[in-house]
Amino acid sequence: MAESDWDTVTAKSKQAILAAQRRGEDVETSKKWAAGQNKQHSITKNTAKLDRETEELHHDRVTLEVGKVIQRGRQSKGLTQKDLATKINEKPQVIADYESGRAIPNNQVLGKIERAIGLKLRGKDIGKPIEKGPKAK
Repeated sequence: MAESDWDTVTAKSKQAILAAQRRGEDVETSKKWAAGQNKQHSITKNTAKLDRETEELHHDRVTLEVGKVIQRGRQSKGLTQKDLATKINEKPQVIADYESGRAIPNNQVLGKIERAIGLKLRGKDIGKPIEKGPKAK
């Protein structure tokens, strides 16, 4: 019976190759070109062209104006960043990010801060006091 591809065993470990040699089997070794090297990050002409054509995408951040309003409102109430964060059930880092303009705006967080400091942070009336009207039932 002739040997076919089904009878060929591919061994990847050195131990398996040595065991096959001890048993007297034919062992053929071959080195694959660029095996084990990370070639997936090579830049081709098309990749470079695509990089030049695509626009830069990024998230909008809270404006510095809003950050300053939060800071002034917090200080007028005599609160630290940690106190304000505790009051609205957020981490102190969230308040720091909003005040420095690094935060991505979240309407829920902005609403909680607005109620805590009593100043508007959204819309065209940024920095103006919130009018407390009658609560709807």
